[in-house]
Amino acid sequence: MTSENTLDDEDTFKILIATDIHLGYLEKDAVRGNDTFNTFDEILKCAKQNQVDFILLGGDLFHENKPSRRCLHSCISLLRKYCMGDTPILFDVLSDQAVNFSNSKFPWVNYQDENLNISIPVFSVHGNHDDPTGADGLCALDLLSSAGLVNHFGRSQSVERIEISPVLLQKGSTKLALYGIGSIPDERLYRMFVNNQVTMLRPKEDQDQWFNLFTIHQNRSKHGATNYIPEQFLDDFLDLVVWGHEHECLINPRRNEQRLFYVTQPGSSVATSLSPGEAVKKHIGLLRVKGRKMNLQKIPLHTVRQFFIQDLVLSEHPDLFNPDMPKVNQRVEAFCQEKVEAMIEEAERDRLGNPLTPEKPLIRLRVDYSGGFEAFNATRFSQKFVEQVANPKDVVHFIRQKEYKAKVKGEEGVDFGQLLSHSSTEGLRVEDLIKEYFLTAEKTVQLSLLTEQGMGKAVQEYVDKEEKDAIEELIRYQLEKTQRHLQQRGVLTEEEIDQEIRRFRESKKNTAEEDEEVQVALNRAKAHRIERGEDLDLSDEPDVSMDSDEDSAPPPPTRGRGRGGRGRGQTTARRGRGLFLSKIYSLMRKGAAEPKPAGRARSQKASVVNPTQGRNIMDAFQAAPQRPSRGAVSAKSYTDEITIDDDDSDDVSFVKPASRPTPASRPTQRTSSSSSSSRRGSQSQSQSYRGVTFDDDDDEEDFDPFKGSSKSGRR
Repeated sequence: MTSENTLDDEDTFKILIATDIHLGYLEKDAVRGNDTFNTFDEILKCAKQNQVDFILLGGDLFHENKPSRRCLHSCISLLRKYCMGDTPILFDVLSDQAVNFSNSKFPWVNYQDENLNISIPVFSVHGNHDDPTGADGLCALDLLSSAGLVNHFGRSQSVERIEISPVLLQKGSTKLALYGIGSIPDERLYRMFVNNQVTMLRPKEDQDQWFNLFTIHQNRSKHGATNYIPEQFLDDFLDLVVWGHEHECLINPRRNEQRLFYVTQPGSSVATSLSPGEAVKKHIGLLRVKGRKMNLQKIPLHTVRQFFIQDLVLSEHPDLFNPDMPKVNQRVEAFCQEKVEAMIEEAERDRLGNPLTPEKPLIRLRVDYSGGFEAFNATRFSQKFVEQVANPKDVVHFIRQKEYKAKVKGEEGVDFGQLLSHSSTEGLRVEDLIKEYFLTAEKTVQLSLLTEQGMGKAVQEYVDKEEKDAIEELIRYQLEKTQRHLQQRGVLTEEEIDQEIRRFRESKKNTAEEDEEVQVALNRAKAHRIERGEDLDLSDEPDVSMDSDEDSAPPPPTRGRGRGGRGRGQTTARRGRGLFLSKIYSLMRKGAAEPKPAGRARSQKASVVNPTQGRNIMDAFQAAPQRPSRGAVSAKSYTDEITIDDDDSDDVSFVKPASRPTPASRPTQRTSSSSSSSRRGSQSQSQSYRGVTFDDDDDEEDFDPFKGSSKSGRR
């Protein structure tokens, strides 16, 4: 058998891929505080031992948007320990780095910086946990980028159009085009794909000689009508897609039969929620690329804490207990204890021979007590296993497969109990509550100014990133815009005002203008926080309790989601969410009711049409640019060229691909490029024809990364 060193020649890229590391998750927990740092250490050590050319991260390197000093210190120390040194870099960057890293103060790859000595470059996109925020649009990855430790790529500043320019790399005769896009709200990115506003640039010359690798951090599984990105939206010239954000480890490449590319989902390296998707064994991938062939070898992680989860439906055991049986609670509790002890014993057996694996496992027993059973004291039950498990506070979790019956109605007849009715069986997010609220409120015409997407985003910023003024500023800004619009239209009567307000609101829904309103409101909230001096505190963030009960969601529950770690209490989940929604409702209703008096009395009508009123507030927004209609966007063709200049002799020019049809009518093969059509002449390509192989065994011995057919893959 040929040795691995011989196969890893001067033409072979070796890339270590990982996603969703979530550094700093539960860092203040006495038992689990070091889990993320230990696993990150193992990942970097694996990269150094395998002498990879570079590391590719798929987002969510940090768990918090504002990592603590301890978290940043540990991350920087590990990157410096493993990624700096005298080992030479054997590949070149051919693309214009000023375009690839346009958001950096140092727009070039870090290993070419004369002041740094990099042995393993790290390329990373940002995720939804560590995404850029604030007026300056900075994130934790930008700190690492300025320090020369990480190459942050895939950022997009525009909310109207995205052009993804690849980082072009060459090692020997192998050419690699590295595409990436950082986390963007799924609804917005979905809309941009539908409107043909996402363009992936390609090298103009020798397009068929490039191996195209794409990194994305979005919802892959469908969580709503537009709250995910279908694989069919992506271009068909891609060879491999590295999908971040989803936490379930599905690292074996799976072929998309419509677009004819492969998708690998490495998953997270730490369990941030006690859901079935997180219980799958964690891996990272070692990707080898030579010419147009690839091989993906999965490498198990040994420092990841074990996680075992089981479901128990009490009604399925009528021979053991029923609701009418005396002392049935004691019987159920004893049966649950046997289940937990069995999982602990299984964890101990699996840990034998793995000294790096943490001693205490994560254990979760989900008990469905539908059918007349009662829940016993979960806290007292969990305390029996304090010395044996890493999560003694939530070993058992009770669920019921029926709707929540409480009827809590607001002043205007909004049934909050109905909005929360699925909380026991489905994953519930703040954005979903806002959407449900608006769908209910609009039926009774409670709100006429605010839009569901804008308010949902503002509430998300308030909950996730502590932007305390986000909701208030969004309401204030939308009120100001509506008042200016009414002044310009010159409406006077109450009926005209109501109709114009509704028309103005509908014209903004699901447009770039709506996204801009949210961004302006967040910038204003950020400015207020800076004025109060709240943004200057660099002390450690207080620990946030994590929601470990997302596992109560129905199928498909096996995907551990990137949002799984946000802090939401569970013991008072229904009551807390109801109170929270009531407060939001009151605030929105108060804001939406303010313009109404403008049409109720003559004196108040005059205040609306008076051009001198509110001038100080309105002047700040007079320079807002006029946006062209979406229908005015013309189709692109291959005659529209973009040349990316570089001082080196290896200049590479790009050409925009032709405008794609809408996803609903996309053909399986691209018709805009003759090269793409000829390359995909046969729909029945096999893995060996594409030059794709992957190791499905954890054993790394006798490994031949290019054991496929000798054919060159796609021509």
